[in-house]
Amino acid sequence: MCFAWDVLLCHAGSTRLVLLKAKLWFLIWTVAILSCAAADNDYTRTEDVIYGRKHGTALTLDVFTPARANGCGVLVLISGGWFSSHDAINPAFFKSLLEHGYTVFAVVHGSQPKFTIPEIVQDIHRAVRFVRANADRFGIAPDKLGMTGASAGGHLSLTMAVKGGPGNAMAKDAVERQSSEVQAVACFFPPTDFLNYGEAGEEAVGIGRLKNFKAAFGGDMPDVEKRREFGREISPIYFVRSNQPPVLILHGDADKLVPLRQAQTFVEKSRQAGAIARLDVREGKLHGWAGMDKDMGIFADWFDEHLRKSR
Repeated sequence: MCFAWDVLLCHAGSTRLVLLKAKLWFLIWTVAILSCAAADNDYTRTEDVIYGRKHGTALTLDVFTPARANGCGVLVLISGGWFSSHDAINPAFFKSLLEHGYTVFAVVHGSQPKFTIPEIVQDIHRAVRFVRANADRFGIAPDKLGMTGASAGGHLSLTMAVKGGPGNAMAKDAVERQSSEVQAVACFFPPTDFLNYGEAGEEAVGIGRLKNFKAAFGGDMPDVEKRREFGREISPIYFVRSNQPPVLILHGDADKLVPLRQAQTFVEKSRQAGAIARLDVREGKLHGWAGMDKDMGIFADWFDEHLRKSR
């Protein structure tokens, strides 16, 4: 069975429909992960841990601590279409990470259309800093953090891979003094270049293939130069660096919502910069597929190699 999320998400609509489609993405996603084999409850779950506040609203994450924790942590970004919901958290999907001993932090961020991508990125910086600041509390090493997500969650994961950095040493908040860098990333079908989307020169900054998600990009941008500047700023590919963390991407070659080119060009540029990057292509797969929970086992192996090898 294959979930044709490309088709379900690609219909024109207003802001209300955009939000509806984002929620539909989550409904499909939840059905997909609930169809996975139930995770063995060999872990403890702490729900709604507050990692920050935004306009009077709490930002939360759930902590999953396996019985045989390995001392490393993985942040799982709960995000589709830059919409996030606590209801989409299901440990069956990341069962492999728990079985490998990773303490998992399921991160819920502020959602579009209320918040734009740059504002959402700040939530992810905050989540990493919070986890690192509380490493002792969670029983993990502060320099052993991985990150994963799918689609928008993959985009945010790669954004942290290339833009994670030191905190503000002068901040009153101890959390904000922490680094937001992660040490390894593994993700599914991420957007990486909104200025060259399906082909060179094809823009998707809330237009074209992603016109139905324009709220996440701040709405209509009639000024072409400002739109391109914005698109560059939110595209991970323009911030690739030699010392970024190792990156693994799984992507279907029939994906129409996020073309395979997005993963190919990111991995190619990363390798050219001297960074570690790998792409695994799934033949015939669209924007999501049955069995993704099994592919999380590949991610767990990646984190074993790049998080645990030096412990």
